[in-house]
Amino acid sequence: MFHVGGARSALFNWVMAVQSGGTLVLRIEDTDASRNSPEWTEGIIRALAWLGIDGEQYEGPYFQSANADRHAEAVQTLKDAGRAYYCDCTREAVIARTGDQHKGYDGFCRDRGLEPGPGRALRFRTPDEGQTTVVDLLRGKPVFENAVLEDFVIARADGSVTFLLANVVDDMSQGITHVVRAEEHLSNAPKQQLLWEALGAEPPVWAHVAVVVNEKRQKLSKRRDKVALEDYQAEGYLADAMRNYLMLLGWAPSGDREIVPWDVIVEEFRIEDVNTSPAFFDEKKLRAFNGEYIRALPVEKFIAECLPFLERAPFDVDVAVFAELAPLAQTRVALLSEIVPMIDFVFLDEPPSDEQSWNKAMKGPAAEILAAAEAAYLDAPWHADELKDRLERIGAEHGLKLGKTQAPVRVAVTGRTVGLPLFESLEILGRDRTLARIATARARLAQQN
Repeated sequence: MFHVGGARSALFNWVMAVQSGGTLVLRIEDTDASRNSPEWTEGIIRALAWLGIDGEQYEGPYFQSANADRHAEAVQTLKDAGRAYYCDCTREAVIARTGDQHKGYDGFCRDRGLEPGPGRALRFRTPDEGQTTVVDLLRGKPVFENAVLEDFVIARADGSVTFLLANVVDDMSQGITHVVRAEEHLSNAPKQQLLWEALGAEPPVWAHVAVVVNEKRQKLSKRRDKVALEDYQAEGYLADAMRNYLMLLGWAPSGDREIVPWDVIVEEFRIEDVNTSPAFFDEKKLRAFNGEYIRALPVEKFIAECLPFLERAPFDVDVAVFAELAPLAQTRVALLSEIVPMIDFVFLDEPPSDEQSWNKAMKGPAAEILAAAEAAYLDAPWHADELKDRLERIGAEHGLKLGKTQAPVRVAVTGRTVGLPLFESLEILGRDRTLARIATARARLAQQN
């Protein structure tokens, strides 16, 4: 899955690339086989494409595993220069020596002169003294004491390199100038910077963005929260709405506005302006954003966006009839997935059954209203205004406003107490089907009574 936090980082990188005439590089870090799967890679590629990240200023995917020879060269360079050494310590042995399971590696193998062999990993020899300063576009120049940076593993016992070294080598070979990533990688930055320096190159410009949190201000977790971008796409969020919203997680455009065109975002965004406080992923706000974007669509585009959801409906949808309903539905859905239950009553032989709606609407003068509506609609000119006027007059005879009067008719015809505008819906449904449903509801009501 593609985490929404990763999607935000990708967008920040993308905007910076577009602004500078640079290139956003998609690199799949596949050296850890246990965390690598082709379908996951395909999901990331599809998610980026859905967000609109493509074109001449986007390259990839590249695969980290394809750079294995360069990784091996870097390992040898560091070993030959005395900047790395082999270690056969197990985690248990380190804890037994230090007496602290939270303490890092104690440097036990630094001067043992071990050669490569089974069970022996390669560690980077971190300087004993001095400091490493990380230049970060968001966080200034955080300073890390080298003495507290452990001698970290750069190649596993099986010869495969770790994330820390592979990233540095790949960034060097691909000419990466800027790295925008999540703040949990800030602790990796001094280690990677030491590797850049040991390999004789200038590190990139860093920007570590704050984590994305839920309503309890907990870091978004795939085990607890809905975090997969693909899930939001499947629910019917529009790419433009998602893209706009993600860009606002820690950043804001000028003026008192949030929904802004993409070209304005590209023009105004500055990574230095991104807030370093955790960003709240507010799904309710995202939903409201999406509703705004849906309502702004040309109706033809709205119909096209709905088609994939209609194709999965458990009933056949006549697209021509749906086109008549679309303007009515467009103002009432916040997610495209809501379209099917919104229009189902038109395409089903009978309206959906909702006992709660029935019990709420079919009380008081409901039987009299249905009888009067059936009689009034027998010879009515079949258009929304006339249907509304006739039902409004029926309500006045019972001392009811239109909202109360139309409730039993709505439930009889659509099955629910809320939905599309009633009289426009009746016009599309047609006289015969409308009268048949009212008659069925009357019969059921009579049987109950």
